[in-house]
Amino acid sequence: MIAIIDYEAGNLTSVARALTHLGYKNQITSAPETILAADRVIFPGVGAAKATMQTLNKRGLNQVLTDFYQAGKPMLGICIGIQILFEHSEEEDAECLGLLPGRVKKYPATGPEKLKVPQIGWNEVHQTKSHAIFEDVPNPAHFYFVNSYYPEPQKEGVVIGKTTYGLEFCSAIAQDNLIATQFHLEKSGRVGLKMLNNFLRE
Repeated sequence: MIAIIDYEAGNLTSVARALTHLGYKNQITSAPETILAADRVIFPGVGAAKATMQTLNKRGLNQVLTDFYQAGKPMLGICIGIQILFEHSEEEDAECLGLLPGRVKKYPATGPEKLKVPQIGWNEVHQTKSHAIFEDVPNPAHFYFVNSYYPEPQKEGVVIGKTTYGLEFCSAIAQDNLIATQFHLEKSGRVGLKMLNNFLRE
């Protein structure tokens, strides 16, 4: 069973529908025992880092996610799910899970790029490292983004995908049993579903 972490955020049902479409049993849940017993965990959604961490801490899910990761079982983070993996976010000066060294920064609102923030829409992801999550996915490929902040890992070795939006940033990471993307796999059409299936299959 695939556990989809329920932390009072939106977009969870979109992920559940995508998993059901692919033929995988899944459950949206905040129950620690259900999550820890799951075969895989997906942490998706859109939201703010501080509010997300407050909910996780209130429900004890910060420790549950840490325990699941340390148990070596497959985890997938999507959108806010990549950002809270790091130590700190500039979004409301939030302390995050700290599973990976690094921080989350806000796109510059001024300067020569004159970026529209948040980034909303399709953008290219360039695979920087071979990984099973990218099997049969074109390089580059377009994925759907909605984000004002981006992850900046301390260790370049965890980066497997990069995207340019005014600046080049990390848009996909992998370390051991942990994979995460800044882009929304469940909203990215065929290639997004392909990456979800790559994560979920045995």
